[in-house]
Amino acid sequence: MTEMSRRGMLQAAGLLTVGAVTGCASPRSSVKDQAIFSIEQPSIPIVGTTDRFPVRRIYCIGRNYAAHAREMGSDPTREPPFFFQKPSDAIQFVPIGKTVDHPYPTLTKNYHYEIELVAAINKGGKNIPVETALQHVFGYAVGLDMTRRDLQAAMKKEEKPWEIGKSFDNSAPIGPLHPAASIGNFTQGKIWLKVNGQVKQSSDLNKMIWSVAEQISNLSKAFELMPGDIIYSGTPENVGPVVRGDVMEGYIERLPSISLKVV
Repeated sequence: MTEMSRRGMLQAAGLLTVGAVTGCASPRSSVKDQAIFSIEQPSIPIVGTTDRFPVRRIYCIGRNYAAHAREMGSDPTREPPFFFQKPSDAIQFVPIGKTVDHPYPTLTKNYHYEIELVAAINKGGKNIPVETALQHVFGYAVGLDMTRRDLQAAMKKEEKPWEIGKSFDNSAPIGPLHPAASIGNFTQGKIWLKVNGQVKQSSDLNKMIWSVAEQISNLSKAFELMPGDIIYSGTPENVGPVVRGDVMEGYIERLPSISLKVV
């Protein structure tokens, strides 16, 4: 082998070595990270459109009607507003004019209804003033805060979190959203719930201790509210149990009723 040939081979080998080292040190190819599976985004249909409102978080206010606060053993004249959350996939959509099957949950022997006005947020913020809070509301719906009351009571007694009593599958039935731009805001109006045609809860939205605007303002001091958040605004007195076969009908003035059969 000639000196020139030997020198060429050595040069080629050196280039291969540099290339290998460079390849090891270079970043991986620019492939985007991907989730290992997809999760369906909970959403609520919007009346009058084909659009849907994606749900980010579900906030609920506790004991927001004086008579209900008293029946739960609280003093409504001194208690500040307090909130808890349900998972967003607790949503069970109830179409207008249909009675949907609502599964009786596991673990409970005392399953309660709570009829509530729901406000949907499309403009977030922190420390929102009461005076401008309703500008953050996209629309309203009729909702039910279903509760495994015996499990909730047990957690209260043991001074443990309420989640097992409040935050479970299908615990947040809700009708379609009605845009505030077309239906206005809610400061008063009849609210009631019937079981098998008999009125069980009946009140007026003006009896809420904390209005929707005040709820938004208070929540925004503890959390940054974001588009997609919904707020269950509390239930009147006379909450009570349902069993399999019972049909619940919930109504709020200016909104169509929702109907569910416990199965």
